Amino acid sequence: MPTLAPHTDPALLADQIRAGNRTSLARAITLIESQREQDRERAYELLQILMPNLSNAHRIGISGPPGVGKSTLIDAYGLHLIEQGHSVAVLAVDPSSSLSGGSILGDKSRMPRLAQEENAFIRPSPSDLALGGVARRTREAMFLCEAAGFDRVLIETMGVGQSEIQVAGMVDTFLVLIQPGAGDELQGIKKGIVELADVLAVTKADGESVGRAREAVAQYGAALRYLRPKSESWAPKAVSLSALAGDGLSELDGLLGQHREAIAESGELDSRRQTDLVQWLGELVEEAVLQRLRQRDGARERLTAAVGEVASGAVSAYRIALDLSRPADS
Repeated sequence: MPTLAPHTDPALLADQIRAGNRTSLARAITLIESQREQDRERAYELLQILMPNLSNAHRIGISGPPGVGKSTLIDAYGLHLIEQGHSVAVLAVDPSSSLSGGSILGDKSRMPRLAQEENAFIRPSPSDLALGGVARRTREAMFLCEAAGFDRVLIETMGVGQSEIQVAGMVDTFLVLIQPGAGDELQGIKKGIVELADVLAVTKADGESVGRAREAVAQYGAALRYLRPKSESWAPKAVSLSALAGDGLSELDGLLGQHREAIAESGELDSRRQTDLVQWLGELVEEAVLQRLRQRDGARERLTAAVGEVASGAVSAYRIALDLSRPADS
């Protein structure tokens, strides 16, 4: 994974980000994605400087089964937002190669029109084989984009089902896309994601699919009423749209805005964000503990030897885990 030069000054980088320098923003995200120890220390310092500068941006997670048109929708919706005077940052999570660890898609070709806009910033990041359909540093990258002044931050996930709860917890509004007439084979994926949706959008409502899309909206709208809402201040709603024709984008934007306004007025928005910060703390603590375990004298060699013992059944994995987690002097 690429890293920044050792002389990178977090304070200088923070000033450049606050000034809206896109190159510096991209370099900062590379810094926080780095797994090198010295880069992590500078990344934490950079975030510490910028956290007080976070804007009141609308954080929107966008998910749905593969092939539903997430990138096409973001391309069209991002342009719609810019026309309304907003600035848009897109964090697009690409699947990682199990061989190289890098991003498979890795470019902005899926959002060609939005990529040309001055008020847009698109950052594809490899998922690094992390759970939840998000990159390991998606939350931190979101913070950096807010500090750079973007008032709409869109997070596109891979759409991997139940584990999407991770991104749903770090955004203000969770948008789920469904394709009309997708078939029963996607029902399991739909069920897992739909329960997390604040807004549900039936995509590709154009041509011969218009009627099916409207029917799907009616069906999902009825089904949503039977699900236990995750918010006391908002009942999930469904809408149909065509990203290619631009139909339904205004209605979608209206629903997303209504949702955020509702949870802001009820105090739920502040509560959600506080909960997410606590979740972030827990993740960082766990990461730090694991890092210390890996750096302990003999830990790597012990783990390597333990693989054979566990595979042969000679020792239980539980016993090995306890041994490795005990203090070094015990």
